[in-house]
Amino acid sequence: MNHFRIFARNSLRRRDFSLRSTSRSFSNLSPESNSSSYGIAFDIDGVILLGSSPVGGSPGALRRLYDDSGALKIPFCFLTNGGGLPESKRASEMSHLLGVHVSPLQVVQGHSPFRKLVNRFGNELVVAAGKGESAAVMSNYGFKNVISLDEYASYFDNIDPLAPYKKWMTGQDGNNEPRSRENVLSHRVQAAFIVSDPVDWSRDIQVLCDILRTGGLPGKEIGPQPHLYFANDDLDYQTVFPTERLGMGAFRIALESIFNRIHDNPLEYTSFGKPNPFVFKNAEDVLKEIATSTHSHSNQGSHNFRTLYMIGDNPKIDIRGAQQAGTPWFSILTRTGVFKGKHNHAEFPADLVVDTVKEAVDFILTRESTKQSVL
Repeated sequence: MNHFRIFARNSLRRRDFSLRSTSRSFSNLSPESNSSSYGIAFDIDGVILLGSSPVGGSPGALRRLYDDSGALKIPFCFLTNGGGLPESKRASEMSHLLGVHVSPLQVVQGHSPFRKLVNRFGNELVVAAGKGESAAVMSNYGFKNVISLDEYASYFDNIDPLAPYKKWMTGQDGNNEPRSRENVLSHRVQAAFIVSDPVDWSRDIQVLCDILRTGGLPGKEIGPQPHLYFANDDLDYQTVFPTERLGMGAFRIALESIFNRIHDNPLEYTSFGKPNPFVFKNAEDVLKEIATSTHSHSNQGSHNFRTLYMIGDNPKIDIRGAQQAGTPWFSILTRTGVFKGKHNHAEFPADLVVDTVKEAVDFILTRESTKQSVL
């Protein structure tokens, strides 16, 4: 199992990392979707939403992918490096914001690959960090002994020297079951998962350095580094603020820089998320599952796409990832997020540049309709 663990700055070597939803049915699927020769993957931040507000005509664009009864007509999924909520809750949130039915199967988040590590760490003490419901996400994947970094830090007196000066409180999530302080203080953390963007950088970097330097038990002697996983490595991303905000990749750089200054051995970690090619392979598998699922049967391997469209706003993440994934991916870059250039991106040029996701969907439907008429 050493292939899960890599040194800093190395590329992810694991190739066969296919993820499957635990739910095999897709109850309101239009029969037309079974014969669809194409599918669509949408980034969320900067393409579908800015903050919690739809952008670029996204609700109307998505409605065109459903038939009049509300059944899915064109297979699509959301492929995002974001996270912090279980896929079922994020699907419900997206349904409410966009006015269409979104299945949990259609939501592929940065931390979705973590579910594949439950066989390795399912019964071990692991820490989950990040905004939202990081521990609940991991618990939902099957991790039985997961604790949020917020709660974990609370069991160690004075571990955060700046705590008295913090007037705000960080919410604790998880199973909300009573936990023995002695039990936490006597067991070593086997792995730390950065599920979503951390909120309290100073506290989280301090506590993570304590965990990673001491073999998983802060305040003790130096020991072997526990495993460390990041859901993505995005340096920045687009919100409602006019310019990009620092993301998990920036936090990783800060943690790595500090750790390497105070520890003899360099930080070891694994980063998931786009632009890793396996993320796009997984998205293709998810789209195949959506396209072939009906009330009565599911045969994922029987469906092949001629074209898969990636619609994103970040050339270094979305477009680069689609390019690295190769055939059958076709990349479309929007101007509603990170990218705002007049011309195509110089280093990672997309197959098509448009202003909004509405224009992207218009192009796709027109292009595919033309293909069908030719056939």
